[in-house]
Amino acid sequence: MSAILYPVAQNAERALASPVGRAARESEAVILAGGAVTFVSEPAGPAFETYQAALSAWKDRIDDGRQLAPEDRFCALREVIVHEGGRRARMKVARPVYRDGKRWSAPPALPPTAWRLSVSYWRVADAEERAALEQARKVRRKAASEVDAATLRALARQPLLPVRPQQPLDIGLFEYRLPEAPHIIVPDE
Repeated sequence: MSAILYPVAQNAERALASPVGRAARESEAVILAGGAVTFVSEPAGPAFETYQAALSAWKDRIDDGRQLAPEDRFCALREVIVHEGGRRARMKVARPVYRDGKRWSAPPALPPTAWRLSVSYWRVADAEERAALEQARKVRRKAASEVDAATLRALARQPLLPVRPQQPLDIGLFEYRLPEAPHIIVPDE
């Protein structure tokens, strides 16, 4: 079975139109990009009301029973919630009513959805992004009051890294060590 060759590009639109190259592994993508890369899946193109409309628009990119080469399967159709007026749609919580022999009310209406193309690719980290990551590593130990807003945003985008490896638990939640014999663990009552 062939591996999927993901595009190496700056954004999802460029991944579809003109990628720098295609790579199955991060090490190959780093060589093609000439620097750091991150694997992302982002929506691209317009939203469609139905799955069939999206499938007909992106028929050359989606493998829906068609013969698409295994290395070209880096796109998928995903159903996303439509944001109306720039605000995110919120689901209403169902509350118990205990009326007419029924415990629950009618379920709330689902928010409107649309179908979009999702492109998985190796995103090239530009010089500004690489500098922000390096700066974030250095600033992590400083006090938050000394840091400007741009640096804090860079820190917020960076994944959390552990200070040291997590140690295995040698004592349970309801156990403690005897003060006079710390090598003995007894249950808490």
